[in-house]
Amino acid sequence: MVQIAPPAVEFPPASAEDWRALVLKTLGDKPPESLTTTTAEGLTIAPLYGPMDAQPVPTRPFDPDRPWDLRGATRHPDPARANADILADLEGGAASVLVALDPEGQAGCAVGSADDIAQVLDGVILELAPVALDSGFLGTIASDWLSSAAKAAPAAQLLFHLDPLSAFAAAGESPGPIEAHIFAAAGAAARHAQTYPQAQLFLASGAVVHEAGGGEACEIAFAAASALAYAKAMVRAGMSLEQAFARITLGLAAEADYFLTIAKLRAARLVWARLVGACGLDVPARIEARSSRRMLTRRDPWTNMLRLTSAGFGAAVGGADAVVLGAFTDAIGLPSALARRQSRNTQLVLMEEAHIGRVADPAAGSGYVEALTDQLARAAWSAFQVTEGMGGVVSALTAGHIAAEVETTRAARADLGQPAIVGVTAFPPAKDEPVEIDTPPARSVEAPSPRLPGPDGRCPPLAPLRLSEPFETEAAR
Repeated sequence: MVQIAPPAVEFPPASAEDWRALVLKTLGDKPPESLTTTTAEGLTIAPLYGPMDAQPVPTRPFDPDRPWDLRGATRHPDPARANADILADLEGGAASVLVALDPEGQAGCAVGSADDIAQVLDGVILELAPVALDSGFLGTIASDWLSSAAKAAPAAQLLFHLDPLSAFAAAGESPGPIEAHIFAAAGAAARHAQTYPQAQLFLASGAVVHEAGGGEACEIAFAAASALAYAKAMVRAGMSLEQAFARITLGLAAEADYFLTIAKLRAARLVWARLVGACGLDVPARIEARSSRRMLTRRDPWTNMLRLTSAGFGAAVGGADAVVLGAFTDAIGLPSALARRQSRNTQLVLMEEAHIGRVADPAAGSGYVEALTDQLARAAWSAFQVTEGMGGVVSALTAGHIAAEVETTRAARADLGQPAIVGVTAFPPAKDEPVEIDTPPARSVEAPSPRLPGPDGRCPPLAPLRLSEPFETEAAR
């Protein structure tokens, strides 16, 4: 009989000293510290964590049957087709819809009047299916169109999603003073708040920072600073501070790194709790997570399904109240019926088959997630304080501070080295498999101008990017 000598170290090791001996043996000449990494914002990620008894993170209301709001989205330029997409989403399992508006028909539905909105929402019962808008500087005008469609029904589930700051940051300019846009939006919000007691009024989103290549802490800080600016404006419009904060939704991006997404959403709730707590209030955060567009690839777009699934998982586990997953063809063009169905069904599988929502805050107690949550919350709060010290988010944008922070993170990410992108820099397909996209004819409509009196606002723009684009361009040469 052949005798096998026992291993030099028991597995699993019996003590911390044995663990260390095994790690050192495996590393050879490298020190244990070589396993420590950092994020693009300089946050430390250790190779191993023990259990952690951390500060409890506020969670969304727990409902195991429908743990989060599955929100479909449409940006088709044709109102009739947008309406068909919305009805298909709601019939196929979505609970609410997000409608992007653009009279030019480039980035959203070509809508220019209340009649156009009525066509888009034909057949949608607004008392049962919440409707959110994504309308940029047109938001104040579009809010009246949506109100007209709701016909002053007090039970209408409306999400006006007024957010002139994101439009300003992305474009680098505003048609008239950006402060005037904020105050006009607040005035409209105060009117709608009286008619629609269940409506959400403002979206304080940090996604514009994320899509431009910024880091997670900067994204949370921008969202928090926007929320404060909107709350102050609503107070000036006659609402109480508690009413104002209760009508603001935080917007964050969900990406393929689901641990980072989980920690980011949890950190955002801690920052929100500290912000409203400093105002003497106890208003829970409401978070809408939208899948990252910067993570999507044009080459081998089928792999985007994996990225979107990871993003949806991270958003759900992280505690988002509503999740909007894009389509795997979004980097190429408008989605087909297949792409829309896949986006919807991904969430349904996570919710109803994987049972992701059966536990409230399942990441609680994980040493890695708790440590990353704490680091992100602290870094975001510090960034928020810097922004407020400059006079608020508008001053920080116009001074170029936010753009500089984003550029610093982008440079740091380049220095760290781009992780492998499946389908582009790793395992590229031998032959690109075509995907179906919708290519509607160009369409635009006349719409009221969102311009307000006074000089245009200016700031360095936070232009969106896709992380894979440089590699795709190089491969195409």
